[in-house]
Amino acid sequence: MQSAASDLPLLEAAAREAGALVRDLLTKPLDIRSKGEAGPVTNVDLAVEALLAERLRAARPDYGWLSEETPDDADARLNAERVFMLDPIDGTAAMIKRKPQYTICIGVADGAEAVAGAVYNPATDEMFLGAAGVGATMNGRAMQVSERNMLEGARMVGSSTRFTDWRWPKPWPTMEIERRESIAYRMAAVAAGQADATILFNWKHYWDIAAGAAIVAAAGGVVTDTWGAPLAFNLREPRAPGVVASGASLHALLIERTSHFPDPRTKAEA
Repeated sequence: MQSAASDLPLLEAAAREAGALVRDLLTKPLDIRSKGEAGPVTNVDLAVEALLAERLRAARPDYGWLSEETPDDADARLNAERVFMLDPIDGTAAMIKRKPQYTICIGVADGAEAVAGAVYNPATDEMFLGAAGVGATMNGRAMQVSERNMLEGARMVGSSTRFTDWRWPKPWPTMEIERRESIAYRMAAVAAGQADATILFNWKHYWDIAAGAAIVAAAGGVVTDTWGAPLAFNLREPRAPGVVASGASLHALLIERTSHFPDPRTKAEA
């Protein structure tokens, strides 16, 4: 089995080719359908899915596969040593509105660990890459998480209502809160030091978080669930019960705030 870093050229090339396809398809009318509670899906999502499946599976036929737009073959996935975990378009609603906050995100999990990832924003041409042992880059330049060690004034990526309207045991201090539609884009912002942290509440699917988790870790950050436990990828149920991603100096302060949440693995979501 090759190193995690050896997958990065493949992930980058596939994401860039998919990004070019997205830009071309967005010059034409979209075919938009509803997946019910899972939200909309478009011809762009499906075209990118097909392209990535062709490129990635041909290059790594021994890898398992998990994608939002493909029915999950859990038995085959769990029997693979490494697994591609991807969302062809993370932030489809933003893409439909032509809001430049959607990404192509491709992660690689080795057992329970996310070890490599690419997050590409086709609208802004931002390419975030990272792998275990080699660090992380944005458009070829090395990046790392922030060293912030206090919540006051922290730059948080998320929805401001999560921090003001919920019944927290103790109010949050004043923070700068930026909204980004794509989950992977939020995590990439943390890896690049553009934000200090992001908190993803309730269940999040592996295909949305694997790439970002690998890149944040490669940039020197910490990614756990909202109780501080490491994320375990490639379980039969392909989702995590919340995510906290930040620099190491800030992480414990965030977990102090989020660890009171009821665990959705044992209780109904609030």
